[in-house]
Amino acid sequence: MGAILRYLSQRFTMVTPQAKATLNDIGTEELAHLEMMGTIVSQLTQGLTDKQVREAGLEAYYVGHGLGVYPASAAGVPFTAAYIQSKGDPICDLYEDLAAEQKALATYNYLLDLTNDPDVIAPLKFLREREIVHFQRFGEALDIVRDYLKEERVFSIKKPDCMM
Repeated sequence: MGAILRYLSQRFTMVTPQAKATLNDIGTEELAHLEMMGTIVSQLTQGLTDKQVREAGLEAYYVGHGLGVYPASAAGVPFTAAYIQSKGDPICDLYEDLAAEQKALATYNYLLDLTNDPDVIAPLKFLREREIVHFQRFGEALDIVRDYLKEERVFSIKKPDCMM
């Protein structure tokens, strides 16, 4: 969820149509990723008995959300907009996007380590591959933005008071 909101907020700070399109396309695809992960969780928890919920250590989650899908970290920390890393600087934000894709790739690898269910492995592998593609697209967008910013333009940044 954080990736989606970050992409959408950064879309408005990007300086080229190509960079905006990249953020728009990846942000849209990330919504589908969220839906796929929610579907996996829903299918895995559908029909669990009270005993199975307890054995899986899901009591606290169950009390708060039943077996519904609720965006939270593996530690149970709910999603918050505080996770969004957007500075409004196109170069900085694209580096953050690259890092986010690498973190997502690692997460999918960890999830794959924890399962032997082929019905879970297949979509996780698909999602992992998409993170690689997103990383490549962000790298291309970074090159485009860098080239654009090297052109003869005047960009002014207010001098901080501490540098007077």
